[in-house]
Amino acid sequence: MVIDYVKISVKAGDGGNGAVSFRREKYIAAGGPDGGDGGRGGSIYFKVDSNTSTLLDFKYKKKFKAENGKNGEGAKRVGKSGEDLYIPVPKGTIVKDIDRNVVVADLSEEGQEFLIAKGGKGGKGNAYFATPTRQVPNFAEQGKKGMEKNLELELKMLADVGLVGFPNVGKSTIISRVSSAKPKIANYHFTTLDPALGVVKPKNGEPFVMADIPGIIEGASEGIGLGIQFLKHVERTRLLLHVLDASGTEGRNPVDDFNKINNELKKYSKTLASKKQIVVANKMDVANDEKLIKEIEKKCKDEKLKLFKISAATNEGLDELINYVAQELKNIPKEDIVEVDEMYDLEDELVDQEWKIETEVRKDGLYYIITGAPIERLMSKVNVFDIESRQYMQKILKQLGVMDKLKEMGIEEGDFIEIEGYQLEYSE
Repeated sequence: MVIDYVKISVKAGDGGNGAVSFRREKYIAAGGPDGGDGGRGGSIYFKVDSNTSTLLDFKYKKKFKAENGKNGEGAKRVGKSGEDLYIPVPKGTIVKDIDRNVVVADLSEEGQEFLIAKGGKGGKGNAYFATPTRQVPNFAEQGKKGMEKNLELELKMLADVGLVGFPNVGKSTIISRVSSAKPKIANYHFTTLDPALGVVKPKNGEPFVMADIPGIIEGASEGIGLGIQFLKHVERTRLLLHVLDASGTEGRNPVDDFNKINNELKKYSKTLASKKQIVVANKMDVANDEKLIKEIEKKCKDEKLKLFKISAATNEGLDELINYVAQELKNIPKEDIVEVDEMYDLEDELVDQEWKIETEVRKDGLYYIITGAPIERLMSKVNVFDIESRQYMQKILKQLGVMDKLKEMGIEEGDFIEIEGYQLEYSE
């Protein structure tokens, strides 16, 4: 069973809290603050693993959490950092951030690693906040929360050549003849329920990977039949072999089939529709209707497409086809069709669970209410019942421009500020 699309959630570890501690040793009258910093929370990485070929493991486990950092301790002991979590994924995995609706990673190289959720920083202990004028800080900083994300993982095969065409036109037979792939072959529709990959080694040219894409039918771009779950696998191929049943034994016209398949490719993706195609008229050993063959030849001439007449059952014409494909691939560069968001910045210090949310100051009745991600972080550091801690808070609020905003709004001595659930009286 091939699982090629899943939704998961990841949660990086929270940073440990800083410690509030004071040195207490015999014969030392004033030891001072010695609270240590909290440890960093574990981060979460995706790593391409050659031993993994599907997303099947994610069917049973959809939530991943890295280890939290440990809290700091006295004597300036720093808390232990949380262990990073590495999640193995198969080559060709596309990662999308659901909440931001952007593709953030294209994991297409062996051993590639990608940081998807950064662990929270450990909070500073009270020793960090000691200054010549604030010698006994009675507060410490809480650790930052680790990043939390909802993600889509999608697996797209990395093949050079894709076989497309209606069911039962002989695609599975072709790939079984030219490579070591062993797809199921039978005389009924949708024999192939999973995409099959095979390495083709031509007599002349470099080896390449061929994909047998399961039957695409009319309406596939809207999900009819096996639907778009297989159309998406064609996107990364560099060249398409469009296989037709030249015998007409299925009662269909091969030229009509050709038009219908290309219409579905066009509906699904303009990029897909523009890929170079080679037309392969298969089952020539049992093709007795000259009229059908003439129609195929005329269509290829009109469309300026190369045509190969073969019989996969008897190997007729296969060597010539494969050698031609190998030569064509030399002129078709590999391209990344997935557009990754280059602005996806995990290092941004303003990021917690939101992305660059500004500080907001508004008036509600008697209170001036201050909110925003920077404010949440600030209040995680301070002890509002400690005078030195409040002075530190006022200093940071001034740096954030909050105090200027309050003055613009007309705040006066004795008015009240509400900040993270605390009501404080304003004073100059």
